[in-house]
This record gives sequence, C-alpha cells and structure tokens, in this order.
Amino acid sequence: MAIWDKLKTELDRAGKAAQNALDEGKVRLEAFRTRQLADKAAQALGYAVYRAKQSGAELDAETYARLSGTLATHETEASRLEQQLHDIGASPKPESTSEDPPPPSSSQASPPPADKAPPADIPSI
Repeated sequence: MAIWDKLKTELDRAGKAAQNALDEGKVRLEAFRTRQLADKAAQALGYAVYRAKQSGAELDAETYARLSGTLATHETEASRLEQQLHDIGASPKPESTSEDPPPPSSSQASPPPADKAPPADIPSI
C-alpha cells in the first residue's frame, strides 16, 4: 500500500501546485485589467486638461476631482493586486523530490576566460 500512499501524496501536491498557478493567473489578469483601467482614467484626465487648456480655460474642480479620484482608486487597487502577486511569489515553494535534477553548477554558467580571443572568422564587437 506504500505505493498508493506515495501516489496520493504526489497527486495532492500536483493539485495544490495547479491550484496555486490558477490563483496566481487570476490575480495577474485582474491586476492587468485594473492597470488598464488606471491608464484609461489617466488618459481621460489628460484629455480633459488638454481640452480645457485649448479652450483657454482651466479644468473645473468637479471634473478634476472626479477624474483624479477614479485614477487614484484604480492605482490603489492595482498596487494592492501587485503586492498580492509579490506575496504569492514570495510564498515557500514545494519541497523538491530527489528525482529533480540538481541545479547547474557555477562553472557551467560562467563566461569563457577573457584572455581567449574569438576565432578569426567571428568579428569582435
């Protein structure tokens, strides 16, 4: 029965990982949409100021308060969602199994020595 217990454990772990990925995707999408709304609010505010200046007047306080309030609301919500994304990303990752490959060693990622010249057929930058 040990194999069934291990299988159940692995399936539960995979299910939790999939659920976490879905949750993160939902938050990312919501943050993206909120950021789009903030951009549209900023654009509306910019157009209102531009049109007011073009007509030689100032933007009335009521319009400015309404447009800047909308922008501030969307900015606050977007910041909250981005913080939530950061918190999701900072959450502890599931334990790796012994079947996972080891991380690459630092010698594999290091660039070639600087004293080596590139081959003659490759121009240097």
